[in-house]
Amino acid sequence: MADRGQTSPAAPATPRPGQTAMSWPVLAAVAAGGALGALARAGLLAATPQHPATADWGTVLVNVLGCALIGVLMETLTRRPNPHPLLRPFLGVGVLGGFTTFSAAITDATDAFAAHQPGEALLAIAANLIGALLAVSAAAGATATLLDRAAQRKKT
Repeated sequence: MADRGQTSPAAPATPRPGQTAMSWPVLAAVAAGGALGALARAGLLAATPQHPATADWGTVLVNVLGCALIGVLMETLTRRPNPHPLLRPFLGVGVLGGFTTFSAAITDATDAFAAHQPGEALLAIAANLIGALLAVSAAAGATATLLDRAAQRKKT
């Protein structure tokens, strides 16, 4: 067993309970995916200009869309036999984690509060949180239904 400071691919450090050891390929996949996701977010937000002193509804769109895609991805990967071990870190944590931006949503709401727009700030926070939860749930459910139907057609 390796000491915590002396890790190698053959003998990774023992993670604490509830943690998993991070490998360099996983870290690279997350980083590369995160860069792509952040670029996609920046592009989408540039196409949805924000008015000063208001909540950014483009951020709401990004977060809801990103969560819907996370629902599709996770449902698909869960059902796929032996998915590549870097697929979830790259697409889920990296691309879609970099695409969504809940910290920006809170910053936007804080700015709206500071501009004396508390109603808009609260509405944007609710839209981000509720929209994201509904999107991931609906997308995962719809994906499950489609995958079940496809599996049934294969059997017949």
